[in-house]
Amino acid sequence: MSRGSSAGYDRHITIFSPQGKLYQVEYAFKAVRNANITSIGVRGNDCVVVVTQKKVADKLIVPSSVSHMFKLTPTIGCVSTGLIADAKNQVQRARQEAAEFKYKNGYDIPVGYLAKRVADVCQVYTQHAYMRPLGVVPILCGIDFEGKSAVPQLYKIDPAGFFVGYKAIAAGHKEQEANNLLEKKVKAAENGMTYEQAMEAAILTLQTVLGSDVKPNDIEVGVVTVDDPKFRILSEEEVDKRLTIISDRD
Repeated sequence: MSRGSSAGYDRHITIFSPQGKLYQVEYAFKAVRNANITSIGVRGNDCVVVVTQKKVADKLIVPSSVSHMFKLTPTIGCVSTGLIADAKNQVQRARQEAAEFKYKNGYDIPVGYLAKRVADVCQVYTQHAYMRPLGVVPILCGIDFEGKSAVPQLYKIDPAGFFVGYKAIAAGHKEQEANNLLEKKVKAAENGMTYEQAMEAAILTLQTVLGSDVKPNDIEVGVVTVDDPKFRILSEEEVDKRLTIISDRD
């Protein structure tokens, strides 16, 4: 029956191993990586750009019905990396939280507060035996309006319930390689990135970690800007135009 150091301790989510690990939570992180999808989020001075791979598993599937990007509110978008069924459940809960907040308070939910609510639910799922962690990592993006100032926001939430704001972040299969590249790009742009730079950084990082050029139907791109705070998923024609501009620069 022995299966190495995790023997017996991975049967229940509520039991710590002698090394202080919760194996079921670690397996949830592994499930995200095993989905073989990489997602990137980049925050600019006046925008947030999110990019993810789009994989259609079967030729019989209608490609437009496959998406890892979701609109939580008209102004807050989300790219979910991992198990798509878990992602849809999480998105439904996030939409409910956002709608309740607006109904009770009379204004749109801030991105950071929505990230906190989603993270709180994830954390609760790690401490009850009748639940399991969700095998999904959502990246939330939006613009928070504080008085006259508009602040782009980018948050990542993991299955353990940890969330934090980022200048740029990756999630999924090639997460570490992508984060290393993003770190260099953010460091190079000392005064922050424009919309064009953020778009280029996100797409180029994804192309680099995948090791090949991407086609417009291979990726999804979502944007939100200060001038147009509504979350928008770019069409294939718009993505193609962006890829052409980037390849011409190279």
